[in-house]
Amino acid sequence: MNLTTDEREQLEALVRKRSASAALTRRARCVLLWADGERRVDIRTKLACNDAFVTRWSTAFEQQGLAGLVSIHPGRAPVRSVAKLEARVLNRTLKHKPKDGSTHWSSRKLAAELGDVSFSAVQRIWRKHGVQPHRLECHLISNDPDFELKAADVIGLYLSPPAHAAVFCVDEKTAIQALDRKDRMLPLAPGRAQSHGFEYKRNGTLSLFAALNTATGEVLGMTAARHTSEQFVSFLGDVIASQPQGREIHVICDNVSSHKTALVQEFLAEHSNVRIHYTPTYSSWLNQVENWFARIQRDVISRGIFTSVKDLDKKLMHYIRQYNKDPKPIKWKYDDPQRRYRQFQ
Repeated sequence: MNLTTDEREQLEALVRKRSASAALTRRARCVLLWADGERRVDIRTKLACNDAFVTRWSTAFEQQGLAGLVSIHPGRAPVRSVAKLEARVLNRTLKHKPKDGSTHWSSRKLAAELGDVSFSAVQRIWRKHGVQPHRLECHLISNDPDFELKAADVIGLYLSPPAHAAVFCVDEKTAIQALDRKDRMLPLAPGRAQSHGFEYKRNGTLSLFAALNTATGEVLGMTAARHTSEQFVSFLGDVIASQPQGREIHVICDNVSSHKTALVQEFLAEHSNVRIHYTPTYSSWLNQVENWFARIQRDVISRGIFTSVKDLDKKLMHYIRQYNKDPKPIKWKYDDPQRRYRQFQ
């Protein structure tokens, strides 16, 4: 490095200046030593620095002169308004779709779309405001014009049932497949989940009728090859037989056609102590027995291996008998009545 007379005088004056910062003085000494032909090893010893320090500041002085010794740090980007940044991210997330045709945003995809926002900032904003684009829930809107009245009737039976009456939630789980696996089961082991073969063999189907006593949690079950109106009426007969003679019985069920046939009406006419309460259309969540069906699906059906329909029947009824040894009523409630889907744009 060749220094002009003026440059050397400026650097030497900076080194002698008592009010100059130690860091700036050290950089000026580095440039002077480098210009005087000192070896790197000697400069490192005198200034207690490394080779990167020598290269950095000698290069900065060559490019910018004395101003280059002040700092070559690029500085920080101007601080942006957090509220404006959050509004921008949320507006793009909630009101726009990705241009590549994707159905939802990922944090990296949105950051690339906005250009000047990191994906971690997008994640923080989403987390703060409870936005979860990766999740998808399902809903079904009831089109029943008498939804409020029917829902109030069913909920009233749960919260304030008639005195000395029994309330049953009745439904059928149809077309349960008796699936047998072609390959042997691999058992649960440390570091390995239980596994069964992908290929299966169908051994037929079965329908399960269930009646949940809302007061005790006890479940009455019956299996049938099909879910016909005749089978439904037969099952209602079993429900009546489980109660003292003449006791008032309220049955909650859905609007499937087999529950509304002439045969059912004849049965109700013969048994004046039985009354059926139909849930609103597309409102199966109002029927407590659906909660119990989810339990038997999880505990028995999903991972079960059934060699025949008879084997399936045996395992379903065994589960019901064991469940009834310690039944518990469902603590059903609707947390937020104001959270209703009324209209979609």
